[in-house]
Amino acid sequence: MGRKSDARNKILEAAKALIEQRGYSALGVAEICTAAGVPKGSFYHFFASKQALALTVIDEHWAAQRQQWSELLGSGREPLRRLADLFEATEEFQRAALRQEGMVVGCMFGNLASELSSQVPEIRDRLQEIFETQIDMIEKVVAEAKAAGQTGPAVDTREAARSIVAQIEGRVLLAKLLNDPAQLGTLWQNSLGLLQVPADARPAA
Repeated sequence: MGRKSDARNKILEAAKALIEQRGYSALGVAEICTAAGVPKGSFYHFFASKQALALTVIDEHWAAQRQQWSELLGSGREPLRRLADLFEATEEFQRAALRQEGMVVGCMFGNLASELSSQVPEIRDRLQEIFETQIDMIEKVVAEAKAAGQTGPAVDTREAARSIVAQIEGRVLLAKLLNDPAQLGTLWQNSLGLLQVPADARPAA
């Protein structure tokens, strides 16, 4: 059982790295197995298809990311400070990728959404669920900030949260395009504008 589990983990790790580097469509099962160092038969022992593998990669990546988001957004710090913490962690993730891989990898979910939204309905639907959960998590923090009088009184918490998630995705995409994590540095001030926080009441990042 240990060897089977190890083979599965190797396939998942190889698939995740290759999807981040090259996307989904250009990958083949044989290439994934070669990168993982496992025979092709091992692949089909664990996964019915490349699509099934991709969905598992997405779910495992989201489980790790969701844990981080929950810790950052659920801390006891001020609501706006929690948002800043999330932005800083997002930028640091891309900086770490640049140091380790020599390139900004972007967001796996955003990359796959751009590539597959009109091609693979099952992956598209799963990504929609993930983005909606992200919006839910950020909306909760925005609502806390609004209740505390830290945002403009007319702020629509749902639309603000949706715009913040869209802004994160857009800035990560730009960082990937330019191979420059500094593109994420505007998230904080832009979000304070979205939340209609008065200039003289804006906390430092």
